Amino acid sequence: MNLGKNISCLRRQKALTQEQLAEKMNVTRQTVSRWESGEATPELATLTALCDLFGCKLDALVREDMSAKDVIYSEVEIKRLPAFTAARYVIISPEPERDVMNYMKNWGERNGIPAAYPDARLIGWDFPHVTQVQQARFGLHGYAAAYMLPEDFDSGFEGVEYTRFCAADYAVITVVEPFVQPFERIPMGYKHIMDYLKTNGTKDKPDGEILGCFEHEYENGGVTYMDIYVYAGANIAG
Repeated sequence: MNLGKNISCLRRQKALTQEQLAEKMNVTRQTVSRWESGEATPELATLTALCDLFGCKLDALVREDMSAKDVIYSEVEIKRLPAFTAARYVIISPEPERDVMNYMKNWGERNGIPAAYPDARLIGWDFPHVTQVQQARFGLHGYAAAYMLPEDFDSGFEGVEYTRFCAADYAVITVVEPFVQPFERIPMGYKHIMDYLKTNGTKDKPDGEILGCFEHEYENGGVTYMDIYVYAGANIAG
């Protein structure tokens, strides 16, 4: 029976903690944990309520392996990133993410970055300093892109700004095919991370030497993935 695995999978897709699902089902968190581990089975009325919540059929919830289909999000995990130098650029335009990524890719190729630093990742994040007038009247938005380069990188290549960021712990999730539903999948990825951090506890806020959050898009086997990184603070529970 795939019931426990399906409940766990669908709960995570809804960005619910075990505590939150327990509250919706009027049971304890331990009961949800026992469902997911296969130690207990929900009553029929609860199964029906679960189907309503998850938007699935009862037979599929009980019999099918729903974790093997449409898996969009990985588990959240904590990763320690070493200090790095960001060669970055910001564009404000109607499609800033596309424009700035193209700019940085061209900059990198022009200066031999991929060949010299094959492990350098091209990352991006929202640039918030765009006025309401720019957004509402002209449809403008901002996005920053950067190559993550070694901490001691100091090439002097023109056309970008260089900023050094400290080593830090990040909560990371992988989103599969994020641009199939970009306004749903990407924000939900951030919600998964924020729920994880809220549950596990984090106190510190990033300062000027720590990048608060960013995204890394890549392809593997013809599938597009996006890793979302959010600063986890110095006091994250293990």
